[in-house]
Amino acid sequence: MTTVLTPASPLTAADRCDRCGAQAYLRVVLASGGELLFCAHHGRKFEPELKKIAVEIQDESGRLATTAASADNDER
Repeated sequence: MTTVLTPASPLTAADRCDRCGAQAYLRVVLASGGELLFCAHHGRKFEPELKKIAVEIQDESGRLATTAASADNDER
């Protein structure tokens, strides 16, 4: 039997942390086929344990530092 993994889609604002409900920035794919979503805070908090059980960790927390401002300079 061959298992084909499809690339994970980017996380969106609709994806919420399974622990607190904040926007998810980490997707943890488990060997059982399930997945867990975490905000950056809880992803860092549980990282050591998650690495033990994860098949893949999709970490998009870097987007937090690169959020563009939406207001013009004269509106700030």
